[in-house]
Amino acid sequence: HGEISKNSGEWNDDLIRYDGDKKIVEKAKTFYKVIDKNSTCSLLEMNPITGRKHQLRKHLANIGFPIIGEKKYSNLNSAKNSKLMLHSFEIKFKINNLKYNFKADYPKHFSELLFKIKYYINYF
Repeated sequence: HGEISKNSGEWNDDLIRYDGDKKIVEKAKTFYKVIDKNSTCSLLEMNPITGRKHQLRKHLANIGFPIIGEKKYSNLNSAKNSKLMLHSFEIKFKINNLKYNFKADYPKHFSELLFKIKYYINYF
C-alpha cells in the first residue's frame, strides 16, 4: 500500500516477537528495489539477508507501507484483495556445501491483481 519514495535501499530493523511472556528482539536486514509505483501502491523486489519470521511483512508494516492483503501487521482495509500479495519467486541456499536454487511462477491471484492495476502501474 502506498508509494515508497526511495527507489532502492536497505532496511535494518529490530523486529520484536514474543515467546510466551518473553520479549525477543532480533536484528533484521533486507535490501529492496522498487520495480514500479504510483500514489496508491508500489511493486518491490526484496532480498532478505537475515531470515526472521515474517521479516518482510514486519519491515513494510513498520515503515507504514503494509503488503496488500496483510491482516496480521496492518489494520488497513484489504477487503478487495483478501490474499497476501507476497511471493517468493526465487530462493537460493547452501547446505553442507550443496547449492540449491528454486524458482516459482506468480500465483494466479498475484498475476490477476497486477493485471487489474495495470492502468496504475505499468508493470506489463
